[in-house]
Amino acid sequence: MSNKPNKHSRRQFLQRGVIAGAAAVAAPYMVPSGVLAADGQPGANDRIGVAGVGIGRQGTGVLTRAVRAAEGRFIGIADVNLPRAEQKCKELGGGVAVKDYRRLLERKDVDAIVTATPEHWRAIICIHACQAGKDVFAEKPVSLTIREGRLMVQAARKYGRVFQVGSQQRSTEICRVACEFIRQGGLGKISKIITMRYPSPFHCGLPGQPIPDGLDWDMWCGPAEVVPYHPELYIPRGKPGWLSFYPYSGGEMTGWGAHGLDMIQWALGMDESGPTEIWVEGDKFNPPTITEPESNARPNIQCSNPAVFWRYANGVTLVMDETFGKQPGKPAPTAPSFGGIVHGEKGVAVIDRGKFTTDPPELAQKALEGIKNRESHVENWMACIKTRQRPNADIEIGHRSATVCHLGNIARWTHRKLKWDPVAEHFIGDAEADRHLDRPRRKPYLLPETI
Repeated sequence: MSNKPNKHSRRQFLQRGVIAGAAAVAAPYMVPSGVLAADGQPGANDRIGVAGVGIGRQGTGVLTRAVRAAEGRFIGIADVNLPRAEQKCKELGGGVAVKDYRRLLERKDVDAIVTATPEHWRAIICIHACQAGKDVFAEKPVSLTIREGRLMVQAARKYGRVFQVGSQQRSTEICRVACEFIRQGGLGKISKIITMRYPSPFHCGLPGQPIPDGLDWDMWCGPAEVVPYHPELYIPRGKPGWLSFYPYSGGEMTGWGAHGLDMIQWALGMDESGPTEIWVEGDKFNPPTITEPESNARPNIQCSNPAVFWRYANGVTLVMDETFGKQPGKPAPTAPSFGGIVHGEKGVAVIDRGKFTTDPPELAQKALEGIKNRESHVENWMACIKTRQRPNADIEIGHRSATVCHLGNIARWTHRKLKWDPVAEHFIGDAEADRHLDRPRRKPYLLPETI
């Protein structure tokens, strides 16, 4: 499919209701379905106008790197916490600070956005950005549900957008070498891969506290039901932070798992596919409800059970259970959080972010010779905006890796063996499991009816 966006005038874009000046802040918070891409894309000699949407801890670094690149220029930030947006604009040397992200999408000087919102907001923003003709850098995991991820892919393809997912290891040379080594048979036939026991999300029952001035809490809740504000819900990782709670995230299964399981997908050559069977072994999943601030250590241990297993059509078994690889008289192997322990006919490899080892060591000796750093992940995205090529962590890749994580959570929730069709992206003969492919959304924060 062509990477050129559909051409429609800015006036048409505005008339279709993407934004109508300041009045849109009070309007229903959605872009009507059928909105078409705005005019233009940066030329070879143009600087790329970049804006941020939902820029906090993680997004600040990505946005800063993009706008301070030689080909980048800063336009502004949209955030439901307007004082935070204003402060970050000052730190970046000026720019417009707004609460409603649609006010950035309608601007002709915005070519691309960086977004690092909580996961329950990510799909709506990214789809609307694609419809508005903007390129996208979205933090991982790219979706809250499997259906969201597929719609994001469809939007990127339909409107010819360069869509990078924040899986940084995809732009790290040693990770590329490690995954290529495995795909090309360096270990021979792969039998199993052991990965970290990533915890699934638990529930939030934190008591309400006063909402800080300048924070639109109703808008922060967005597609999720409105709950009382608490500072340990508002931050991503804390005591424990929104990343641990079901309405907003897939827990660390999608948080860290989007990195570790992405490495495994890459090594297996499954960037456009996935496993075909998923099951669990152990006691039923029993997530707690957190009623007062605490570290995520205790609930994460509880929500790391039961163990999860995936099987691919080629016979490889992916195991989220360290004891699966235990040898008599030796301690259980510790799987890396950014990869896994790969068992093959010729030996064992450990793939991790920035690390690659084999046993015996000489297996990878030649592959490791002359490794040089590749361009950074943000720079890869910026370069692809100019060339219109697919970036290192294209949206299809990010969606497929997030899907493996979502499948692990669904297996825990249903507690039975599931058969998955990675082409049609639904469960075979299991309507109940299919209900987990998406989640309800609060009006008016709905996904577009038509991409």
